[in-house]
Amino acid sequence: MSDSRSPVMKLFSTIWGVFVFLFRAVIVISFLVSAALMWFIFKGGQPAGVEDNVALVLAPSVVLVEQFDDDPSRKLLEGFAGEAPAQSRLRDLIDALRHARSDARIPFAVLRMDGLAGAGLPQLQELVAEIQAFRAAGKKVIAYGPWYDQSHYLVAAAADEVVLDPMGMVAIEGFSSYNNYFKEALDKLGVDLHVFRVGEYKSAVEPFTRNDMSAEARAASLEWLGDLWRDYGATIAASRQLPATAADDYVKGLGAGLAKVNGDAAAYAKESGLVTQIEGLTAFRKRMAEITGFDDEHGSFRQIHYLQYLAATQRERAAKLPAAGANKVALVVVQGEIVDGAGAVGQAGGDTIADLLDEARRDQDVVAVVLRIDSPGGSVWGSEQIRRAVQNLKADGKPVVASMATVAASGGYWVAMDADQIWAHSSTITGSIGIFGMLPTLDRSLAKLGIHTDGVGTTPLSGSFRLDRPLRPEVGTIIQSQIDKGYRDFIQGVADGRKLPLEKVDEIARGRVWSGGDAKDMGLIDHLGGLEQAANAAAELGGLSVDSYRLDERFPPLDFASQLLASLSGSVRIDLLPGVTPWLRTLTEQADLERVLSSFNDPRGMYAHCFCRPAPAAAR
Repeated sequence: MSDSRSPVMKLFSTIWGVFVFLFRAVIVISFLVSAALMWFIFKGGQPAGVEDNVALVLAPSVVLVEQFDDDPSRKLLEGFAGEAPAQSRLRDLIDALRHARSDARIPFAVLRMDGLAGAGLPQLQELVAEIQAFRAAGKKVIAYGPWYDQSHYLVAAAADEVVLDPMGMVAIEGFSSYNNYFKEALDKLGVDLHVFRVGEYKSAVEPFTRNDMSAEARAASLEWLGDLWRDYGATIAASRQLPATAADDYVKGLGAGLAKVNGDAAAYAKESGLVTQIEGLTAFRKRMAEITGFDDEHGSFRQIHYLQYLAATQRERAAKLPAAGANKVALVVVQGEIVDGAGAVGQAGGDTIADLLDEARRDQDVVAVVLRIDSPGGSVWGSEQIRRAVQNLKADGKPVVASMATVAASGGYWVAMDADQIWAHSSTITGSIGIFGMLPTLDRSLAKLGIHTDGVGTTPLSGSFRLDRPLRPEVGTIIQSQIDKGYRDFIQGVADGRKLPLEKVDEIARGRVWSGGDAKDMGLIDHLGGLEQAANAAAELGGLSVDSYRLDERFPPLDFASQLLASLSGSVRIDLLPGVTPWLRTLTEQADLERVLSSFNDPRGMYAHCFCRPAPAAAR
C-alpha cells in the first residue's frame, strides 16, 4: 500500500520517530547510570575511615595475579551478586601489610587463605616475606583455616599462630606435572598432527605425539619439580622453626600418622608442628574479640578487609610517596599467554605490551622500566614485538629490569633476554628456550565420513597448507627450516643479551625447563629476588636512590564502557566464597576452546610456549 501522507508530514513523522527513540534511549541510559551510581554510593562509594583497634583481615580469593586482567563487566556483576572477585592482586596484599606496619589503629592481622584457589610459589614467597616484615615491626599475624591446602599453608606457616578447625587438615602432597596424552585418540579420529620443533626437551607438543611422557621430559620435570619442592620445604621449615625435612616427613608419614591418631588429621598436623592450635571458628572469633572487641552487627571481632583498608588509606599511602616529577620507574606486566596483536582478556598481546613500553620510553618522567613477567610464552611474533620495545628503551638510555614471577619460560624468557638485569625467585619456572610448530591434517578423518578433496593449483605449493589435504614433504621441509631459524635466533639473542657463549646457550636451551636457582647458576638470570628488589635495581640504574622513586604501573587501555565498569567495580566489599579446585578450574579453562584457539594466532605458526606450571595439591 502506498503512503498517502505529504512529504512534510513524512518529514515530521521521521523527526518525531527519531526524537522518541532518542528520548527512550536517554531514559534507559539514565536509569542504568542512576542505578549504578546508587549502588556505587551505597556499596562501593567513598570508603569509611579506619576505626581504632581493628584487625586487618587478609583474605585473597580465587586466583592471585600480578595485574587484574579480567573483564570489568564480570567484576561489576560479582559485586552486585556479592560474590568473591575472581582475581586478587598480589601488590594489594603487600601494600596493605606494608602500610599497616606503622598504623597504630591495626594491632594485628588475621590471615584467611581458604578462598584462594590458585597462586604461584614465587608469589606466595613474596607474600611470606611481607608477613615476616610485618611481624618484625612488632605486630602479630594469626592464620585461621578450616582447611589448609599446599599453597594456603605456605603462607599460613609464616604467621605467629596457625589455627586449624578441628575437622580440618593440612593437605600437603608435593608438586607434580601430569598431562593428558591424545596420540591414540587422534589416530582413531584419523587426525595427522605434523610437529616441527628444536630440542629434545621441548615437550609442549608431546601430548599430541605420544601416549606418555618421554624419558627426557620426565628427567627434566623431576629436576625442576624437585627444586620447587625443596624450596617449599625450606620456606616452611624456616617459618615454623622445624627441621629442613619437615614437609617431606609430614607427607611420607601421613598414613601412619593418621592411623596413630585415629584419623584425626588436625591432631596429626599439630603433633607434626605445622599448626599451633585447633579451634573452631566461633571460638576463634571470640578469642580475637578479646583484643579488638565484638562487632554485634556482623557477629565477629572488629575487623577491616584489606581491600577496604586500601581504599580507606589511599590518601595516607599516597602522602608517603616521593613527590611527583621525573622520578618514575614504570611497571609493565606481561601476564598470561603471549599472542599476536592486541590480545583478549587474560592474554598478553604483543602489540599492547609493546605500546605500553613505548609510552614509557616517550614519558620524560620515566627513568627506568620494570618488566614483570608471569607468562609461559606463546606467539614468537608477539614475543618479538615486546623484545624490540625493550631494545628501543635501552637505545634511548632507559634501563630495563625484568622481574620473573611464577613462570617466565619460552616466550616469557624471550621478552626478558635483552633486559639490563633479570631477577627471579629460586622457585621461578624459566628457560624452555625452544621453538615448535604444529599443523594438523584431516584428510583421513574426512575420508572416514566419505568426504574427499581434489583440485588443481598453479604451483606445487598451491593449496599445500589446506587442512583437508595430506602434508607434502617439501612443505614439511619449509616449515622445519623456519623452526630451525627461529631457534637459532632465540639462542643467539640469549647469547647476546646474557653475554654467554652460543655453544653454552645451546647446551642449556633445547627446550629444557629450569628452576630460577639453576637458571642463576647457568647465567640465564642475574639475581634472585622479588619485584621490590627488581624495582630498586631499576631505579639505581636510572640514577635514583631506592627511596626517591615512584613505581608507576601501566595498564592496557580500556574502551569507555570498560573504563566505566572498572570504575564502578573497583572498591566493592565482598564476602568470601570457597574457591573451586585447581583441577576443576584447569579443566574448565581447557574446555574453553575459543580461548585456547585464539591464543595460537602467530602469523607464521611459530610458538615459544611452555606447558610447565606445576599442579599443586587440590583445594578442598
